[in-house]
Amino acid sequence: MTYKEVMSTLESMGNPNTKKILMKHGAKEPFWGVKVGDMKKIQKKIKKDHELSLQLYKSGNGDAMYFAGLIADENQITKEHLRQWAKEAKWHMISEYTVPWLAADAGYGEELGLEWIESGEENVASAGWSALANHILITPNEELDVAQYEKLLMRVEKEIHGVSNRVRYTMNGYVIALGSALPELTEKAIAAGERIGKVNVDMGGTACKVPSSPKYIRKIEKMGRLGKKKKMARC
Repeated sequence: MTYKEVMSTLESMGNPNTKKILMKHGAKEPFWGVKVGDMKKIQKKIKKDHELSLQLYKSGNGDAMYFAGLIADENQITKEHLRQWAKEAKWHMISEYTVPWLAADAGYGEELGLEWIESGEENVASAGWSALANHILITPNEELDVAQYEKLLMRVEKEIHGVSNRVRYTMNGYVIALGSALPELTEKAIAAGERIGKVNVDMGGTACKVPSSPKYIRKIEKMGRLGKKKKMARC
């Protein structure tokens, strides 16, 4: 499919109710409110298309930017592309999912994650913590630097209540990912989460809640899924 064909198809799939819901969650115009399930129908036809993904992301349309991440080729995307995508991400569905998912799948999750968490821009910093979390979730434990990730855990515990809104959310997600996927640090992640306590994040007046990291990790443990890895970050 061409750029024009994809944009036209996405526009036809726009749903007013979906758009209203997404706006409550922080979505920024322009976008049509396309359900992810509907995007998957087009994704099956295209599969992966590097150049098309770059065109769609560059459009600045929220739906197209999210879809760009679904068809992006992790073997062709570069760190420079991802840095630009992180800067241009308009809201958290792009900055905390699309960009970090792709960074992790492309093998840059750790490198770019460590770079991005130092940013003073909320969308970039939140992308960084999400990229690190996704790197942990898809990388074999023997390839992870346990000492480094424990040090980052200590940083989260120290800083989480003083950082910006969405960074608090992804820092909390980092604790959950660490405790769930790296058994060597499960108990330390739970203990840190208990000391952190409730994480307050403005969810835009929606019913969404910030998960308790200790409870979430214990739930994963009860399911017998500690240390289980995903094949890809994108879903």
